[in-house]
Amino acid sequence: MSAMPISGSTASTTQPVPAPPKTSSRRPRLGTKTISLLLLVLLLAGWEFGVRFFHVPKFLIPPVSDIAVALWRGLATSPFAKDSLWYHSAITIAEILLGFFVGSAVGLAIGVLVSQMPRVEAVVEPYISALQSLPKVAVAPIIVVWLGFGIGSKVAIICLLTFFPVLVTSIAGFKAVDPDRIDLLRSLSATPWQIFRKAKFPSALPYVFAGLNMAAAFAVVGAIVGEFVGAQAGLGVLIQQMEAQMDTGGSFSVFIVLSLIGIAMTSILRRIQRRVLHWMPQDPSQQRTINV
Repeated sequence: MSAMPISGSTASTTQPVPAPPKTSSRRPRLGTKTISLLLLVLLLAGWEFGVRFFHVPKFLIPPVSDIAVALWRGLATSPFAKDSLWYHSAITIAEILLGFFVGSAVGLAIGVLVSQMPRVEAVVEPYISALQSLPKVAVAPIIVVWLGFGIGSKVAIICLLTFFPVLVTSIAGFKAVDPDRIDLLRSLSATPWQIFRKAKFPSALPYVFAGLNMAAAFAVVGAIVGEFVGAQAGLGVLIQQMEAQMDTGGSFSVFIVLSLIGIAMTSILRRIQRRVLHWMPQDPSQQRTINV
């Protein structure tokens, strides 16, 4: 038997049924800030539970709740009181900012000068290496004896700690300039200042900002070290007072304030870096492609 042919009218009226639109089964991903916040909550909850479950003495590791109470108590005090957390924080922040700016500026200026004069670099390099390897904590008491217990000794210690990271990274940045760019500018009869402004300084900026990020962390450490050695006010002095009273929760609350100061400085530097280095791609894969 032969199959019966399908009539033309039937074939023409038959239309393909459109497929239903596909719905995405992927769940929305959590952002990095959300994941970081959740991780912090889990760590704090584990800390609180672990200290209470294992009955750890409070003078060794205080629970998170005690630290939160001490932090709230310190922030609730009048900012104008000389024993308040606000007063000591303001003094430490002033020391950190002043020492950071002075030390970084001097380090960058000497780095620019040394990188432009190879003979000067060869002469100064042994002294830079010797001073950089010198333990700054051991020198801090001598600086306090020289400059006293005021803000000057703390600024000097911070300058000593922030000077070398910016100096070393700036010298490395000026050495990492692409020589083809310099040859191109010289072929166009560019002056040494134009070569520095158009090629050397922009190429060294990523290295300079890397040194500034390290210097920001060292500035906080230098301020506390200087206040430990000898000071009249500051967060380091407040930590010593709380440790003398066995108030470990209060000491940890000061640690939180110091951490927030460091985070704020790093965030500000990153914002400035993104604004200044707007021409530099953020994706490392794009950076490799451009370099090729």
